[in-house]
Amino acid sequence: MNMNEKKNLPSDKAAREKPKRFLRRAMQNQAFSMFLILILMWIVLAFLSPYFFTVSNIFEITLQTAVIAIIAAGETFIMLEGGIDLSVGSIFACSAVLGGLVFQATQNLFLTIAVTLVAGLVFGLANGLLITGLKVPPFIATLGMMGIARGFALIFSRGIPIFGLPATYMWIGQGKLFNVIPIPTLIMLLVFILAYLVLTYTRFGRFVYAIGSNNEAARLSGITVSQITIGVYAICGLLCGIASTIEAGRLGTVQPAGGNGYELLSIGAVVIGGTSTFGGEGSIIATLIGAVIVTTIRNGLNIIGVNAFWQQVVNGMIIIGAVAIDQIRRRK
Repeated sequence: MNMNEKKNLPSDKAAREKPKRFLRRAMQNQAFSMFLILILMWIVLAFLSPYFFTVSNIFEITLQTAVIAIIAAGETFIMLEGGIDLSVGSIFACSAVLGGLVFQATQNLFLTIAVTLVAGLVFGLANGLLITGLKVPPFIATLGMMGIARGFALIFSRGIPIFGLPATYMWIGQGKLFNVIPIPTLIMLLVFILAYLVLTYTRFGRFVYAIGSNNEAARLSGITVSQITIGVYAICGLLCGIASTIEAGRLGTVQPAGGNGYELLSIGAVVIGGTSTFGGEGSIIATLIGAVIVTTIRNGLNIIGVNAFWQQVVNGMIIIGAVAIDQIRRRK
């Protein structure tokens, strides 16, 4: 071996190692690994049913994902900060009912949507104030709010669905851009782009991660923990209002019993997306992929004819498995 060949050996080895390092880093990226799992699921379901991997069904999956994903985006803010919100399904229902009652009284679409969003925001603020002002643990505060908001939804509506929404309202949930892309899908993408920008490029986003990583250290470093906590719960409440507006438009009616079980699905999407249940670690993009995975499971199981009761079992098992994997990963 001559001297030139010896000199080239290290550089050749480095060149061979570079793709391996890139692949290792990519696999360590939660969003990328979740995306690979999603693609694998689509391939498997495409073999199980010829009706799954079609353009219409893929867009149907994004349409079904929109509501859960938007709620999950708000839940991500809270779980990154180290909290949890069990009241999202009830806030979803009550804010929609309040907006529907305003529409019945005024026939004003703009006011209806505004009241729906503000109602969700107020419920979120109430959660934040209970946690920071009265020092009620997030689990208990939001569990109580789950009952309060659901009760108000049934009281205000007398348990009767609200019908008669105008075509312009229903366009929010049923419309399609270029007669192909569902409007709820576009709203969902806009929400996640804004959430990504907030969490990645703003002080508020950095503070959310800091508090979730170490609450006491964040407080000692000058971060106003209570304000950030109120902020993340307010954001989650607002996003519940947006999601309820979409679903009311999609169904053409406001259901006081709507949103039942959405807390399980949204938390499941966040956990499947890899956000730590202890806070301080996670990705909003991975949450979006996690929401698509949750919807893909439901859609795929429906297509291949799995009983709806078994679908609930599968969803619960997936959430437990995702948390178990997160615990193993953290220990390593």
